[in-house]
Formats: sequence, structure tokens, C-alpha cells
Amino acid sequence: MAVKKKATKKVAPKATKKAAPKATKKAAPKATKKAAPKATKKAAPKKAVAKKVAAPKATKKVAAKAKAVKAPKATKVKTARKPNAAFMKALTPSAILAEVVGKNPLPRTQVVSKIWEYIKKHNLQNPKNRRNILADEKLAKLFGKKEVTMFELAGIVGKHLS
Repeated sequence: MAVKKKATKKVAPKATKKAAPKATKKAAPKATKKAAPKATKKAAPKKAVAKKVAAPKATKKVAAKAKAVKAPKATKVKTARKPNAAFMKALTPSAILAEVVGKNPLPRTQVVSKIWEYIKKHNLQNPKNRRNILADEKLAKLFGKKEVTMFELAGIVGKHLS
């Protein structure tokens, strides 16, 4: 019997040693699993609050649309959009620019339009990249280089207007 007692004593300490590490390993995953649902629970009420706020806005929009439908009975006459006075101010072109657009004072918008007419008339857009303008003799004087992008055009024109 003494032999049996020794065997049971040896088994019992091994079982407790193995059980302790298993318990700690199991405890850690449970803690992380519990932490994750808490985070989702906190996030869920925030979304619900946003939905509650959105619902009244929708009813306001519906009410606003209903009012808008009633408003056309007292219709307002739409006025034409007024251009900015600074763009419409007639400016005199420099001698170099006058070769392309003419000597008469013109607004910036008209100067750019006339340059584009000249470019298209003389087929000066780069065939591979239509945004680039290939300068001929007149435009080379104006631009100062052989090729210019369409985005640089307004800046270059601005330097030749006074």
C-alpha cells in the first residue's frame, strides 16, 4: 500500500502544476474576449444616436420640400448671373499680344478667347497632348518658349495686359 500512496502523491502534484498554467492561459483569452464585446457595445450606442439625429433631419427636409413646393406660387424672377467687373474691364494689349488679338482694348476673357481662336485656326495644339500649345513665330514672342500648357496661358496673357 505504501507504493500506491507514493504513486498518487506523485500524480497529484503534477496535476496541480499542469492545471495552474492552463488556468492562466485560459484566463487571458477570456479577458480579451470580454474586452472586445465591451468596445463594440460602446460603439453601438453612438451609431444609434447618429441615426436618431438623422431621422428628424429627414422629416425637416420633407417639410422643407413641401414648403418649397408651395413657394413657387409666389415665383421670383431669376436674374441673370452678373460677371465679375474685374474680368470685364477692358485692358490694352502689349505690342506683342496685339499681333495676335488686335490693338483694341479687350477684357481678359476675350483676350484668352481670341488666343484660342488663333491657336485652333493655325492648328497649334500638340497632337499627342492636346493640353499643350506649340508656339509659332508670333506666339513664341508672346510665350518666350516653344511649348506652353493651357494652364500657363492666362498667366502669360496677364503679363501683356495693362
